[in-house]
Amino acid sequence: MRIIRDYQYVAPEDRGASVAIGNFDGVHLGHQAVIRMAQEAAPDAPLGVLTFEPHPREYFAPESPPFRLMRRTARTSRLEKLGVERLYELNFNAALASLTPDEFARRVIHTGLGLRHVVVGADFCFGKGRSGNVSDLQQFGRQMGFGVTVAKLLEGSGGQVSSTAIRTALSEGRPRDAAAQLGHWHRIEGRVIGGEQRGRVLGYPTANMSIDGLHRPKFGVYAVLVDVLDGPHVGQYHGAASIGIRPMFNGEKPNLETFLFDFSGDLYGATLSVGLVEFLRGEEKFESLDALIAQMDEDCVRARKILVQA
Repeated sequence: MRIIRDYQYVAPEDRGASVAIGNFDGVHLGHQAVIRMAQEAAPDAPLGVLTFEPHPREYFAPESPPFRLMRRTARTSRLEKLGVERLYELNFNAALASLTPDEFARRVIHTGLGLRHVVVGADFCFGKGRSGNVSDLQQFGRQMGFGVTVAKLLEGSGGQVSSTAIRTALSEGRPRDAAAQLGHWHRIEGRVIGGEQRGRVLGYPTANMSIDGLHRPKFGVYAVLVDVLDGPHVGQYHGAASIGIRPMFNGEKPNLETFLFDFSGDLYGATLSVGLVEFLRGEEKFESLDALIAQMDEDCVRARKILVQA
């Protein structure tokens, strides 16, 4: 997959794509449907996705709580697995944010990227102040010569499929409901960083990962599926993970700590993808370390049983 970040400097082979436009946070079932429609609209054209980095919400409200379901690297990996050949990950800055709907259609879609066809959701808005809508985009397409398809919003068994609904499910400790809308387990991807090594003392060495910038699922313990993506221990594992601030040790900064079952080795610096399967319990502060270890034993027994069927 080729990644293009500036619409004003585009190689000839990166023009003429059929693209889905959006933020694609989570790459959920609705996003996947829009990407399929882009592929079907022009099967002989490169399949592309047009998105923005940083997320416009981060740009306009940088002090707002973390909301992203995945980092840009995880999104890129997921899109590539779906067959996307061109990722137009445009730099979202003051210049791009100031474009009127007409200027965005003309300068970005038509002149800059030379797109052949675009697919958007029915609620798509674009241009300065989100003042353009799908009707405007269709009109610009007719004027400028690019095709436009408007995708209906996808309805799942739990209602409309959306990143907002997925965040709600995760905040309430319902990872299976989130997965039903995502089409895959919600995964937190990142590098293993150094911790305080308390897990080794307790008999449960963990791989520690930052969740900075990401939406925070309900704090507590989860049964998880773990992919080690690089390093000498590449592979798939079962495990139990804790997300939160570690109240037993007066922690303050939330992180993710994962214990891999039947694993021995050093994971520092490796990239892990941790899939949340089931919420086991909330965070607790125990009366003693022995009580904590006994609870962790129970957590792992439960997680093993759950993951056999995952």
